[in-house]
Amino acid sequence: MTPFSDLGLNPMILQALAEIGFETPTPIQGKVIPHLINSENDLVALAQTGTGKTAAFSLPIIHQLDDSSDQVQALILCPTRELAIQIAKDVESFLKYLPGTAVLSVYGGERVDKQIRAFKKKPKIVVGTPGRTNDLIRRGVLKVNHLTWLVLDEADEMLNMGFKEELDSILETTPNSKQVLLFSATMNKEIRRIANNYMKKPDDITVGEKNKGADNVQHFYYVVHERDRYQTLRRIADANPDIHALVFCRTRRETQQVADKLIQDHYSAEAIHGEISQDQRTHVMNRFRDKKIQLLVATDVAARGIDVAKLTHVINYNIPDRLDAYVHRSGRTGRANNSGISLVIVNMREKYKIRMLESKVGKSFEQARIPSGEDICEKQLFSLVDKVCNMEVNEAQIGKYIGLISKKFEHMSRDELIKKLISEEFNRFLNHYKDSADLNSNVGSERAPRYDKSHVLFARFNINIGKRMGLHVKELFNFINEQRELKGVEIGTITIKDSYTLLEVDEKYKDKVLDCFGRADMNGVSMKISCEQTGIRSTRQSSGKSGAGRRKSGGYGGRTGAPSRYGRSSGNGGKKRHSGGGSPRRKKRY
Repeated sequence: MTPFSDLGLNPMILQALAEIGFETPTPIQGKVIPHLINSENDLVALAQTGTGKTAAFSLPIIHQLDDSSDQVQALILCPTRELAIQIAKDVESFLKYLPGTAVLSVYGGERVDKQIRAFKKKPKIVVGTPGRTNDLIRRGVLKVNHLTWLVLDEADEMLNMGFKEELDSILETTPNSKQVLLFSATMNKEIRRIANNYMKKPDDITVGEKNKGADNVQHFYYVVHERDRYQTLRRIADANPDIHALVFCRTRRETQQVADKLIQDHYSAEAIHGEISQDQRTHVMNRFRDKKIQLLVATDVAARGIDVAKLTHVINYNIPDRLDAYVHRSGRTGRANNSGISLVIVNMREKYKIRMLESKVGKSFEQARIPSGEDICEKQLFSLVDKVCNMEVNEAQIGKYIGLISKKFEHMSRDELIKKLISEEFNRFLNHYKDSADLNSNVGSERAPRYDKSHVLFARFNINIGKRMGLHVKELFNFINEQRELKGVEIGTITIKDSYTLLEVDEKYKDKVLDCFGRADMNGVSMKISCEQTGIRSTRQSSGKSGAGRRKSGGYGGRTGAPSRYGRSSGNGGKKRHSGGGSPRRKKRY
């Protein structure tokens, strides 16, 4: 393969690359770098996330900078502050032996006056998000009249995130003589619109097939009941003792909830989303890169720009709403010629989307079995044994204690000692997976058979959390579904008031309900629960479905373990009302 030294780059750049460990260019770098050095034509380059696009566009720009000018010569736009920071950091490393060339990153979430003062350093390269960049141009702080290069990195994501107006404004403001370089993982009509409107007969460079996933990533999926989604995530983590993974969720709220559950269950995990501060984000990312965090739970937006070497897995806790986003997600692993694994957790109603994902990434997805408790314990046991065997012993530190330790253990046989030491480290898994259920069993229709609820007697419980604390019916159902002791329990009326909630549950589960709710918290509030009445007949008309049906009393009800649909019900006098907080919502159907 052609080395960097044969691409015509400045020797000072080559020296910096050698120190970083860059020896041979990736396919996108090998095509783009010589092209940009020798051509002033606009360029549309398509390559997957993690293929080295930053070096592909920044190295030829650095090579051609005008040392006699202190104006901003290159503007690099990207979708998120994390990616802006990462690109600026990479560019600075390439500039190590070219003193006097400053690079500046600008983005939202930081005080604008601080960034305005930074322009006194006369940066020649500015990396920014569209919103903050457009703001600084309008303020007259970022002057673009001498701009030579405008780079649109992750252009598809910038458009998907709603930056169309800002991009149009920046493209219209910058001089017509600039060279526009558009880099994207996918090609859609909006990308083509920019190319048609703001680029002059651009050249095209494509590495791999358009809109396809990386070749060195394997794709697997698990089919689960909705109630077992979190437990499946736990089993994936436990079945891979050395896992270092990104876990993708759809919303900020779900991201935080999943991370909180993992932390509560003693996993090395953190959340990253748009509501955390930049300082906290930087701290979390540094710990994740140093492998002090094994599982980083993130939203799609927050994960843009995360560049962590040798991630073992990308786990899709949910299928993304936009299938294009899956290409970006899976591209977080399998970087720099390393192999990677992308996993998707789906319920039966989402299973058909796997075929759509296969079409999107151009690769087959293999259905995997959810690891059993026995499988996990075996893997964890031998992982522990391997760690003990490979552990380096500091003789100087431990030598003085060996005599005393040997005396303590002298009454034990070798086998007994091994068993006790292993058990000390291993009991958490043995206890958790003792008599564990097979999550693969009966994975079929998400709908339960018709069920006659007229003979069920309910107990009514009073819970100290209501609408003011942000409680919704869906959240309550999710909590119940996660409690293995309440699997398949029949739910009666749910009435959510401002400061409390009334919940009816099959009275046979009374003690289990009191135990599960009494040791938990929701939305940061410790739950207190009491049983007000037993022997209650359900007022709900049987709908013959596992989810919540319409009923005269106006509340909600349903059997756990299946997706519930929340709709308005008719109350007295024909008025529409509902007992949950906020507007009743119908679960999205695909």
